[in-house]
Amino acid sequence: MESLDLTRRHAVAALAGSALLAALPSRALAQQQQLPPLVKLVVGYSAGGPVDGAARLLAPALSQELGTQVIVDNRPGASGSVGGDAVARAAPDGALLFFGASPTITINPNIQRKMPFDPMKDLTPIAPLVDYTNVLVVNKDLPVHSVAELLAYAKARPGKVFYGSAGIGASNHLSGALLEKMTGVQLTHVPYKGSAPALADVMGGTVTMMFDIVATSRPFIQSGKIRALAVTSRQRNRMLPEVPTMIESGVAGYDVGGWFGLYGPARMDPALVARLNAAAHKALAREDIAHRLREQGYEVWSGGADLLAAKGQADRRLWATAAQGIEAE
Repeated sequence: MESLDLTRRHAVAALAGSALLAALPSRALAQQQQLPPLVKLVVGYSAGGPVDGAARLLAPALSQELGTQVIVDNRPGASGSVGGDAVARAAPDGALLFFGASPTITINPNIQRKMPFDPMKDLTPIAPLVDYTNVLVVNKDLPVHSVAELLAYAKARPGKVFYGSAGIGASNHLSGALLEKMTGVQLTHVPYKGSAPALADVMGGTVTMMFDIVATSRPFIQSGKIRALAVTSRQRNRMLPEVPTMIESGVAGYDVGGWFGLYGPARMDPALVARLNAAAHKALAREDIAHRLREQGYEVWSGGADLLAAKGQADRRLWATAAQGIEAE
């Protein structure tokens, strides 16, 4: 009888041990999904700019969806590379996330000789957030009213048509460089410290043209201070529905724009990535958030982490073509 009781006790202990072992993975998974009480959303640009503005709009909604405090942490420098590098070096526990602007992910690796990290290897894509379109604008007194007329005008004056940008390696710089490579025109690039002074000089006639975000150019287009020739997206933009696309204007394959995405350090747990992606998707689905983003010139761009990863890789290849011979200062 004693041996039978001992056998039963062994059996019960074995079953309890098996149950405990079976529970370990799910408990570990739950623990891995836990976030610290404070999550920092790193922005690689100064406060007050467009990237910072979008991040500050989304941070409170992410806080509510995640049940933890999310704050914006500005770490400007090297076109976002300083902030991206900080996240790349962080522990993959979700405490430090990167609100990445597309130039940091897709342009910087093509033009920065000593970029401190590789976005494709050292960051984990989590969620696409928003995308935006640029518009090609020219001085109102320029005697052209279409992209075809602009190209003809430029080909008759090689190197004498000047285009402004936010600086060497900025997306609107490479948009002009890509136009040169795709059409054979010779333009002269004039870099500024930001898009605003460049746009002011397009209005003033110091430079002929530039690519600019639709939201910032639209008031000046509507007031007649500059002329819009085409948007750079594949489809027309809802804020400028009367303006054709570059493809419609005869530049086949010209489909470029910008976007923001959420990233974490490499080697993040897939369950944590899924939780963060779901929170971002729910935040973007709020009508008040979507409306305010549209007012700033953005479109909600939600989807899986794989979508963000694929877009980053595709755009990096695209900008590699435009960036040939260009190196950041």
